[in-house]
Amino acid sequence: MDLSAFRDPALARDLVASIQKLAPERDTYLMEVCGTHTVAIARGGLASILPDKVHLISGPGCPVCVTANRDIDAIIALARTEGVIITTFGDMMRVPGSTSSLLDERANGHDVRVVYSPLDALDVARKNPDKEVVFAGVGFETTVPLIAVAIKHASDEGLDNFSVYSAHKTVPATLGVLVNDPEVRISAFILPGHVSTIIGKEPYEFLARDYHTPGVITGFEPVDLLQGIAMLLKQLADGRSEIEIAYGRGVRAEGNPTAMTAVNEVFEPCDATWRGIGSIPASGLRIREAYRAFDAERKLAPVPEPTIEPAGCRCGDVLRGVIRSEDCPLFGTTCTPEHPVGPCMVSSEGSCAAHYRYRTA
Repeated sequence: MDLSAFRDPALARDLVASIQKLAPERDTYLMEVCGTHTVAIARGGLASILPDKVHLISGPGCPVCVTANRDIDAIIALARTEGVIITTFGDMMRVPGSTSSLLDERANGHDVRVVYSPLDALDVARKNPDKEVVFAGVGFETTVPLIAVAIKHASDEGLDNFSVYSAHKTVPATLGVLVNDPEVRISAFILPGHVSTIIGKEPYEFLARDYHTPGVITGFEPVDLLQGIAMLLKQLADGRSEIEIAYGRGVRAEGNPTAMTAVNEVFEPCDATWRGIGSIPASGLRIREAYRAFDAERKLAPVPEPTIEPAGCRCGDVLRGVIRSEDCPLFGTTCTPEHPVGPCMVSSEGSCAAHYRYRTA
């Protein structure tokens, strides 16, 4: 592979040489737990320059993708409610629910708007005092602090026509489920950079301590990923299991205490259902009682239609790392970015979308 296009070709060549020297004798499975990592790996063709027995597998790193159909259907039910304006990030618009999507609902005349920040949703609420403005809260720890700030602003202003449907999820808990899943082969984790800027490295320590599974938090440049892979292979070669940071310019060991203080004031842990994985205790975030006036689920009590999973879609198995995107029988035929069947082909961070776009890389 030509490494001259890398930002630092010399460093990239040194890292590739280190990785080749650390080539394991047995099959080794490194799971990347970040949709942005999945895209960067596919775009850069990094899998092609690794030793034959080192396999990269995608995990549940796309927050839109892991959102359960019932939550999608509940948000769609809110969109169909008289007097409600739905605000959401763009990735959510085309995600199929059981029989519809937010894009379909907008085409049918319901008020669904794309915003770039939950603070934009507050502006929509201010300008439409006679409407209930609901922000569809889907995301990991990266996006939750700003949503917490938006709720606090709404509370301070007495903006009683703003609420959030919280389908937020937290990453570490699901990793413990995956390492215990007999169908999933994981030797080590490439841990997410964005999430870790908020939570730091302590929440992952149990993986090394309890399951002897190494992890490295790394960034999103190709050399970041190569460095993370080299560090993981070195740990495995040494027989060590630690959580290390290869992304020091973005992640501190303690994370961002200010952001976590805001999150913990507004949200509390709850059980959450992950697509393809099921219910995981304390892996979700719900709005605390003190801010219940801004909880769309309790405030509006949406009644979703009966959940129907898309026939033949194996997005759940892709999210667990049981199969590759290309192994789904719908991939690239029935299911494409233009006509997606499952959310993994919709989101910009979805594994199927990334592998479809860069499949010739």
